[in-house]
Amino acid sequence: MKLARRMDALAPGIFAELARAKAKKEATGIKVIDLSVGSPDLPPARHIVEALRKGVENPRNYAYPISGKRELHQALAGWYKQRFNVELDPATEVLTLMGSQDGLAHLALALINPGDVALVPDPGYPIYAASILLAEGELYPMPLLAKNRFLPDLTEIPPSVAGRARMMTLNYPNNPVAACADADFFREVVAFAKAYDIVVCHDVAYAELAYDGYKPMSFLEVPGAKEVGIEFYSLSKTYNMAGCRIGFAVGNADVLRALERIKSNIDYGVFAAVQEAGIAALTGDQTCVRETAAVYQRRRDIIVEGLAKLGWQVTKPQASMFIWAPLPKGYRSSRDFCLEFLEATGVLVVPGVAFGAQGEGYVRIALVQKEADLREAIQRIASLFRFNQ
Repeated sequence: MKLARRMDALAPGIFAELARAKAKKEATGIKVIDLSVGSPDLPPARHIVEALRKGVENPRNYAYPISGKRELHQALAGWYKQRFNVELDPATEVLTLMGSQDGLAHLALALINPGDVALVPDPGYPIYAASILLAEGELYPMPLLAKNRFLPDLTEIPPSVAGRARMMTLNYPNNPVAACADADFFREVVAFAKAYDIVVCHDVAYAELAYDGYKPMSFLEVPGAKEVGIEFYSLSKTYNMAGCRIGFAVGNADVLRALERIKSNIDYGVFAAVQEAGIAALTGDQTCVRETAAVYQRRRDIIVEGLAKLGWQVTKPQASMFIWAPLPKGYRSSRDFCLEFLEATGVLVVPGVAFGAQGEGYVRIALVQKEADLREAIQRIASLFRFNQ
């Protein structure tokens, strides 16, 4: 059997190697504290679970679902208005997805012809690049560098490249670098997209995991943003519904119509019971959102302050569920460091190079374990590592 050439771009690479290393370590009887995959470990709020239970018990919900109940679109539009003061037409500017990754994976099929250029962040969440490669497009990496506050420098993109680009993907608060963007940057993005006729795709999955009073903004808050792009939002992180697979694309109606046509040829949409749970999440008591953010803020402080006491200085992120940590002095390869770190401490983190060439020199730490486990991780590190930064 011969596989298609596009499969070469989907090699599991470092992530598969980490999984094997974790299994090998656990086979020795050591409990691995896994801070690699960004999967929420907290449960949804009670009112969300109750709505899901009622939906599961409703026999009418087992037919093929309507892809995006009217009430769900209205709930999401109402949430966007309240949270970001962004007006959305529930009928034309909201599209329900099986998680935001569903839309991120398929949008390129609607926008990219073979050979077309797409601007993607480097480092970046893997689906941003993988979706372009599946559509047989050409990647143009936009470096996210500390000197630029981990924002792409659009002035560094050659006009010859920008002129061939069909889409640009952005993600703030960011995974993996845990940086945030402001209105000035998004205004620059809108102007750039208009100048070169580029569709902007902004992933705002971590908007509600924000700390110390900081409130991340929506790309669509900037005047003109809806003319050039869409935004992906997910209930996975905000409401701890990752396993439910429900998210949205919102914004430019023409782009959403194209994505909807792709989706209509692939699947029948989100299970109706999950949609009902989504309505409960978006319209119900939002105390759970604040409580979740507070949990992650405490976890952030345990890791950042604990590492600082050991001499590993790491910046406290304003938002996201990740810490983007520069390699300690004496280490050059993020892959080698992570494997050595796992072997020595039983703590698993992800090498930055797994997210792109510009990620070399960093590791990503996910705040996805309970506080006791994070304190144990710091204790393990303290007994075996000393850093001099």
